[in-house]
Amino acid sequence: MIRERFSGRTLRVYSGSDPVGVEIGGAVKNVVAIGAGVCSGLELGHNALAALITRGLVEITRLAVAMGGKPATLSGLAGLGDLILTCTGELSRNRQVGLELAAGKGLREIVASRPMIAEGVKTTAAAVQLAERFSVEMPIAQQMHAMLNLGRSPAEAVRELMERSLKME
Repeated sequence: MIRERFSGRTLRVYSGSDPVGVEIGGAVKNVVAIGAGVCSGLELGHNALAALITRGLVEITRLAVAMGGKPATLSGLAGLGDLILTCTGELSRNRQVGLELAAGKGLREIVASRPMIAEGVKTTAAAVQLAERFSVEMPIAQQMHAMLNLGRSPAEAVRELMERSLKME
């Protein structure tokens, strides 16, 4: 009923039955978006950004599935769609945090200069804790956590990701 009432000529509403997938996708995409801002801020190019978004989706999906979510949810609007927008949109607060970190600003300075905090700043630690609890590998989230909370530089976080052991996809 809600879907029908809100949908119209300029807005199409979808519904689903996977609250876990929607919640994990909606939260953890903010962590990946900080990384996307770092990629853009360090001028790593579109290929690096596309790789980060793609691998970020893999991480988000692994965590959601481990927690009972559905993989299809993460390949839809609540997952990939939201992730792309948050990682590339000029208005994304999380992407802006990554851009500012890449420019050399400290997290305290960034947080103090904003009226609204980017959700990914706090979500990063929660994502890493959930990954540990559910035994899910999340290297992007781990590097964002190290950058935001442990003093790792953006360039070093990228280097750590690039120097991971090579694997099949």
